[in-house]
Amino acid sequence: MRLLLDTHVFLWWCADDAQLGEAERAAIRDGSNDVFLSAASVWEMAIKQGLGRLEFPEPASAAVGRLGIQAVPVGFEHAEAMLRLPPLHRDPFDRLLLAQAMIEGLTLVTRDPIVRSYPGVAFLPISAPHP
Repeated sequence: MRLLLDTHVFLWWCADDAQLGEAERAAIRDGSNDVFLSAASVWEMAIKQGLGRLEFPEPASAAVGRLGIQAVPVGFEHAEAMLRLPPLHRDPFDRLLLAQAMIEGLTLVTRDPIVRSYPGVAFLPISAPHP
């Protein structure tokens, strides 16, 4: 499976946060799965860090490399695909992740219920938060 981590899932994975369920943890750990993070997520994190709303102990690029996660650059096709999405969610970063998942054939790993309501996108089933 090819997994695209939503920003919050990446942050929870890095912090070993209990909000990340066992199904998500198992899928990310599974060596037969390819795990991806969008450049849009790094951009979102940088904005929040600049505003003082997020602390992250290392550059996201270092964490991605250390964890064996692959980068998904943002391309024109991804940006233009956002036009085809129904207006269910206003967050441009989430909309871009949805478009990337659709265009690249990725399974989106997210707990955001609004994001999960989009049709035509593969989502990893979620489980209860980790005990």
